[in-house]
Amino acid sequence: MDFAYSEKVEALRARLLAFMDEHIYPNEPVYHAQQAAMTDRWQPVPIVEELKAKARAAGLWNLFLPHSDRGAGLTNLEYAPLAEIMGRVHWASEVFNCSAPDTGNMETIERYGTEEQKRQWLEPLLAGEIRSCFAMTEPDVASSDATNIQTRIMRDGDHYVINGRKWFSSGAGDPRCKIFIVMGKTDPDNPDRYRQQSMILVPRDTPGLTIKRMLPIFGFDDAPHGHAEVIFENVRVPASNILLGEGRGFEIAQGRLGPGRIHHCMRAIGMAERALEKMCRRALERKPFGKPLADQGVMRERIAQSRIMIDQARLLVLHAAWRMDTVGNKVARREIAEIKVAVPAMACQVVDWAIQAHGGGGVTDDFGLAQMYKYARTLRIVDGPDEVHRDQLARLEINKYRPPRNTPA
Repeated sequence: MDFAYSEKVEALRARLLAFMDEHIYPNEPVYHAQQAAMTDRWQPVPIVEELKAKARAAGLWNLFLPHSDRGAGLTNLEYAPLAEIMGRVHWASEVFNCSAPDTGNMETIERYGTEEQKRQWLEPLLAGEIRSCFAMTEPDVASSDATNIQTRIMRDGDHYVINGRKWFSSGAGDPRCKIFIVMGKTDPDNPDRYRQQSMILVPRDTPGLTIKRMLPIFGFDDAPHGHAEVIFENVRVPASNILLGEGRGFEIAQGRLGPGRIHHCMRAIGMAERALEKMCRRALERKPFGKPLADQGVMRERIAQSRIMIDQARLLVLHAAWRMDTVGNKVARREIAEIKVAVPAMACQVVDWAIQAHGGGGVTDDFGLAQMYKYARTLRIVDGPDEVHRDQLARLEINKYRPPRNTPA
């Protein structure tokens, strides 16, 4: 494959880099000051809303959504370097209407929704008028095995009734969140464990849907986005809200999570690049024991290793994106699993070394590294923990060497 960016992508990269230089980096202090001054942290931060209008006017809006004329028309491979740039600042993706879980939810509705579902929910999401939530993980079961999910979605005439408990439902804390995509079981007795689940659209204001609490992660509440524990008690929605049909939940999940992992991983690479920059600048500024950190062998070793690890991770993700574009998400499951393990581990290590270079300041909020580490460490769990992906990779590798059936060993 050719890793060179096309003229179209290079042009978008140039415009996006210029926007970051002009509007995002200079407003990082503004963002933090505004958020600190807000009496209600669960309201939109004004500078983000202000910059959204500028991004849209600059034609840097809805850059994701591969194979669709509703977005920029970019493939996963073309979008990947743009996601990396946006990942350098944790709130930047929202400015371009390219943040999770909205990107995954929009892709889900675009790929699997009816025309009416698209009109009602996709169009306002694409316009940035509303936000959304994805509710899959549950506290009472081992959700790393999604067949364990216990939330029930039961047909009752022209409606479905939903009962269950979810958590780490990202985006639920935002007052602009108007729609949930919920995964639950419609046919728990189906002998095919992968046909028991379905996904359904649940408007935020439906009676019986309750936000029990917002979950901090390493002390960060991620307001106004947030991660919620949600209770569904006899939540009744029209039968027309089902996505694709009963028993298609796993099919949808695979279609949704593949591109999402590319986005997460490329944002993490952008974040790691920023951490490496901070490490290098700190190494030049600080002079313990009479000479700069940059002259210390251990620091040079860590900087060199960080450069190697970031570049390796980027190439791995670009290869996975290319495979998804050329052979599809299902066939590219090995490459997707590889990046989901490799990139968060790389980001954790690079950010950890950057924290060490900053000493005590590294674990405060002053340099943004604590926020970075929180994201990198959490990424080793979200969208499937490392262990699940490693197990899948091992099985795929071992199967290459199994003798064909009915063949003597």
